[in-house]
Amino acid sequence: MIINGPITRELDINAGDNLFGPGWRSNLTIGRALRLVMRNVCGSLPGLLDRGTLGHPGKLSFVIAENEAESPWTPLHVERGFRPDQSTVTVMAAEAPHQFYNQLSPDAEGVLTTLADSMKHSGGAGRQPQYVITLAGEHMRTIAGSGWGKKEIRQFLFDNTKNTIAHLKRTNRIPGAIQPGDDTKLRPIVAEPDDLLIVAAGGRAGSFSSFIPGWGGARSSLATTKEVKR
Repeated sequence: MIINGPITRELDINAGDNLFGPGWRSNLTIGRALRLVMRNVCGSLPGLLDRGTLGHPGKLSFVIAENEAESPWTPLHVERGFRPDQSTVTVMAAEAPHQFYNQLSPDAEGVLTTLADSMKHSGGAGRQPQYVITLAGEHMRTIAGSGWGKKEIRQFLFDNTKNTIAHLKRTNRIPGAIQPGDDTKLRPIVAEPDDLLIVAAGGRAGSFSSFIPGWGGARSSLATTKEVKR
């Protein structure tokens, strides 16, 4: 769950240090409330409706806010058709965060090349419907300092996370024997650049950011954004 708009300040939802970690009351309370509804109303109990092989800690609470106050970019909810003064929640079925590290690059291309390489070889390698990219303080400032906005970030990652069909077959991510031409045929990691949701969030210091693969094959599960009405 990604929260945007004035409600993030009213409820003091964390968008900074220890972004996905424990210790922030609002983030944990919102996520825990949703989990209780899923368990007690929907019956999503381990071994019954919840048949996850491994699961991940985000099933307790997986809630963040976008750091709109310090972000140089258009907020996620505005990109998705809402006004800046509206409060929204974006919900996406997702894996746990995958962290990447780059303290060497002084520009956007360098940071995003590291990110693209990590995404390109992540578990699904082109089978997830969407990704969330959380860019924390240092990486956010480096990328923005190169004059790149979210549109440029999405396009670069889309172009640089493609795998060859031969690689996907060789690593048993898609079925079939390698055929002539498979070494030059490219498969993108998502259907289109807009399937990469860019979110400014995380601590101000430290050269770490993350990507979060979506859950579900093809277009079976897509992020949904709704206004929070009070």
